[in-house]
Amino acid sequence: MARGRPARRILDSYTVKHCSKIVRPGDCVLMRPSDSSKPSYVARVEKIDSDSRGGNVRVHVRWYYRPEESIGGRRQFHGSKELFLSDHLDVQSADTIEGKCTVHSFKGYTKLDAVGNEDYFCRFEYNSSNGAFNPDRVAVYCKCEMPYNPDDLMVQCEGCTDWFHPTCVEMTPEEAQRIDHFYCYNCAAEDPGELHVSDGKVDKKRRRG
Repeated sequence: MARGRPARRILDSYTVKHCSKIVRPGDCVLMRPSDSSKPSYVARVEKIDSDSRGGNVRVHVRWYYRPEESIGGRRQFHGSKELFLSDHLDVQSADTIEGKCTVHSFKGYTKLDAVGNEDYFCRFEYNSSNGAFNPDRVAVYCKCEMPYNPDDLMVQCEGCTDWFHPTCVEMTPEEAQRIDHFYCYNCAAEDPGELHVSDGKVDKKRRRG
């Protein structure tokens, strides 16, 4: 009678050898790509196991996709640190882990005081077979009606509280940095006493870094 394959052990954690980082299920990690010219892959660890002697450690992962890896490709509103949590599951050698990273919620990312190299954000789940996103729609802003890109500078109207790209309201980024109060054309038209802009500094909707 043929002997069955030895059962693998489920591990609570794994220590990345070259950086001594401890990885546990639920953590997000950077993984070495097969092509060294490409950026590190990002994945969420679902499970860690090893052979019966504790060697040959593997990680069961759920991949994050970058916008350019999706069927629709990168679009204007996608942030430079944006990822999509995919339905693509895989098993990889733990030796391919380069380090840990943090994938924030979209709201959490926009509240960061500083964005580090290992900080990313995710606001969509992505179906890798048909290119569908969940949610399939998000809030849009500005006259251009685009979803918010946290890399972009935006100014908020004190009348309607909507956010606008400076170029969409005929303003340079330098002017947007200096103004104190901003009213969009619609709000200024409703109340002629309000100025379109005034000197000073404006609150900014942007990625901090």
